[in-house]
Amino acid sequence: MKVLLTGKTGQLGRELQRSLTPLGQLRTCDRQEADLEDLDNLRAIIRDYSPDVIVDAAAYTAVDKAEMEPEKARLVNVSAVRVLAEEAARLDSWLVHYSTDYVFDGKKASAYLESDQALPLSVYGQSKLGGEEAIREVACRHLIFRSSWVYSTHGANFPLAILGRAMECERIDVVSDSFGAPTSASLITDVMALVLYRIIWNPRPRHTTAGGTYHLVASGETSWYDYTRFLIGLAGKKRLPVRVVPDGVFPVNADTYSAAAKRSRNCRLNNKKLRDQFDLVMPEWPEQVERFVDEIIRFNLL
Repeated sequence: MKVLLTGKTGQLGRELQRSLTPLGQLRTCDRQEADLEDLDNLRAIIRDYSPDVIVDAAAYTAVDKAEMEPEKARLVNVSAVRVLAEEAARLDSWLVHYSTDYVFDGKKASAYLESDQALPLSVYGQSKLGGEEAIREVACRHLIFRSSWVYSTHGANFPLAILGRAMECERIDVVSDSFGAPTSASLITDVMALVLYRIIWNPRPRHTTAGGTYHLVASGETSWYDYTRFLIGLAGKKRLPVRVVPDGVFPVNADTYSAAAKRSRNCRLNNKKLRDQFDLVMPEWPEQVERFVDEIIRFNLL
């Protein structure tokens, strides 16, 4: 099997290189090699390599900036994704694409199902939903994984930012009325690789038609505030040089912060479809966060 990966230097891309390597011949592309704003070049790369699987980990992810440059967000998150889908259909290949909880408005009282109506609040959310819809319209063989609150030991993300601030100050204010499940990039990519293996390399009868959209997050739920208190407590317990203690984390309302893009208060995604289809048990989010802190310590990443 030949696998083509876009976005190799991002949070997911770095982990995908590890997760995908055992599955076949892997070609990876960064933003310079596979510029999602150059649609002709993107087609040429796919046609030159003729992959059996395209894994799309590249995206326009600047949520607030997208409000000022919606055309660029749609070019990368919709038009480029349509090209990937069209080329996957032409090759009869699989397309794996990553989406987000930002496709929902957050007004539901419980965790979102894949079948719930998508009503994005921001340009970024609209562009990610547009990418999903482009894939479904082209109707190539595909897997769309929606996730939320993604983090890793690389790149710009919430827990790295919090730990950085905790080393410099003794008080942190954090939003307490937004809820979700912190989900590590390594969990997302490992589950995706297992799903691909079961569908393509070692299929069971019910897996051969298992394409579609799935929610993929760690088990459990928390708020940004409680997440921060847990992270700070863990960092102190493991002797990272943080100046903040859990009682130095203070809750604030999301309305306290002004941002260009509107954000959902309910970022919870229901994993049941993924669990039932592939017989998976997702780990609880605190376990994943502890692994994240251990990796930071082991490789001296802060």
